[in-house]
Amino acid sequence: MELTEDLKGLLIATAKELSGSVRRLFMARTVKALGSGGASRAEQELGWNRKTIRKGMHELESGMTCVDAFSSRGRKRAEDHLLNLLADIRTIVDGQSQTDPQFKTNRLYTRLTAAEVRRQLIEKFGYTDEELPTATTIGTKLNEMGYHPMRVAKSKPKKRSQPLMRVYRADK
Repeated sequence: MELTEDLKGLLIATAKELSGSVRRLFMARTVKALGSGGASRAEQELGWNRKTIRKGMHELESGMTCVDAFSSRGRKRAEDHLLNLLADIRTIVDGQSQTDPQFKTNRLYTRLTAAEVRRQLIEKFGYTDEELPTATTIGTKLNEMGYHPMRVAKSKPKKRSQPLMRVYRADK
């Protein structure tokens, strides 16, 4: 099969618009149509990845679709590494939290900062500095758990009204 410039452009554009297993199947069918040596020709002339073509050929021949598992990639959450982290944070913060003083919301306010919670985790529960996440991450975990750092408002005394001043007139 001869690959003209128009056909190359069409195949490349079509492959870019598709994604996942549909794209791999398209590539595999195209390579099969190219005949013997089609995979290396597709790699050289169309710029397709040889491993992707091989995976697509496997899917085409077996009839089974390979799962990409994008969700299992990337960095794991801190509580996946440190199983007791959230419980330990809750233990520290529960004693220092209070509800909204005006009872307008269900939010819990704590007077502890994330850096202070981190320091107490190291001090009380024996975590090391290297294994704990940063203070920013702990602050995010506090927000996810429903704790919001806030200065505790002190009760302010009512302003005293000024005593009435008697005005003395000099003309009387």
